[in-house]
Amino acid sequence: MKATVSEKGQVTIPKALRDRMGIRPGRVLEFREEPGRLVVSKRVPGDTLAGVIGILELDRSTDELIEELRGPAEFRR
Repeated sequence: MKATVSEKGQVTIPKALRDRMGIRPGRVLEFREEPGRLVVSKRVPGDTLAGVIGILELDRSTDELIEELRGPAEFRR
């Protein structure tokens, strides 16, 4: 399959490839250069939890927060 680069540097990925590869609107693609070629791959979503670790600023410890939410440890199983 072939595609032509537009004046803006844009390329339309052929529909058959988009369907086979599961590339939907909004999907992020990664580009890397290898000797003599350009390689495109779907960006694999990272650990979504990793992106939020450490963003909360609490005025108490995590243990205190858990105890507040769950109750004292001696009353939990």
